[in-house]
Amino acid sequence: MTTAHDYSEGINPEHALKYAIQHWVGDRTEIIEGVVDNVTPSWDHERAAKLVRRQIEARVDELGCVEGSGNLDLPGSPNWYVPDIAVVPDELADGGSSLLPDQTLLIVEVTSESNAETDRVVKRKRYAEYGAPLYLLVDRLDKTVTLFAGPGRLGYTEVDGPHPFGEKVRLPEPFGIELDTSGL
Repeated sequence: MTTAHDYSEGINPEHALKYAIQHWVGDRTEIIEGVVDNVTPSWDHERAAKLVRRQIEARVDELGCVEGSGNLDLPGSPNWYVPDIAVVPDELADGGSSLLPDQTLLIVEVTSESNAETDRVVKRKRYAEYGAPLYLLVDRLDKTVTLFAGPGRLGYTEVDGPHPFGEKVRLPEPFGIELDTSGL
């Protein structure tokens, strides 16, 4: 006989919220500092992400990785991100579950008018705190690209940029490639 769940011990709000997001209709729903945000990128935004993706995909394949916009969990916080691009090893991508920022090789966020400050400040801080080794910020409003590296609890310790659109930006190892930002 099935009985109702005993809630006398309470409910873990973080787990309940993240469970709900995973079962939300729509594939680009995030939790940003406890606020649910349903992301609907513009075509211009998607075009910029595609331009970055095309430049890294051959190297990503060589590294035995996959690039995409899968779910990233930030345990112990009210955050659940869907980055514009994340590069993760194939073996971690197999299975369909969410990953942690420190399991990525690179995270790319492309700003929009509605989320620019979130990408510039909140996500930059959280990605560093959760160990994402490289964070590339494509700021379409400022028309710049900035690469952050050296993650730590207080933020990234290395900043390369901002570079104006049109300059080449070098992605360090394991990528070892230059991104052409002229078309962004």
